[in-house]
Amino acid sequence: MLKNIPKELSPELLKILCEMGHGDELVIADGNFPAESCGQRVVRADGHGGEKMLEAILSVIPLDTYAKENFVLMQVVPGDDVKPDIWARYKKIAEAKDPNVRMGFEERFAFYERAKKAYAIVATGEGAIYANIILKKGVIQ
Repeated sequence: MLKNIPKELSPELLKILCEMGHGDELVIADGNFPAESCGQRVVRADGHGGEKMLEAILSVIPLDTYAKENFVLMQVVPGDDVKPDIWARYKKIAEAKDPNVRMGFEERFAFYERAKKAYAIVATGEGAIYANIILKKGVIQ
């Protein structure tokens, strides 16, 4: 057992976060995301929501300060009359944990393709739609 490790970070996820290097990407996926068909490494975190998972992950890794965008959300598909309120909560969490947040957006299918190249996908039980994030890991100083 370790001290000060958020309960959302399983041993498997901690190992993956430790293995990741500068510039590697991690997807925090909502419950609807096709994690198993996109991911080369998938960590199941079905009992956890996206907000708690984001907060836990950013408590142990920094975002990439050299990247144009280090916090990427999936764009709403044209025609969907949705404004995901979870985005504002995600942004607030990220900015509280890391002052170097550079938010960007990726079209749905481009997001899937980028997720296929990510180091890992964390498949959460988040029920909000468009609650998927790609984080680009920075340098530990």
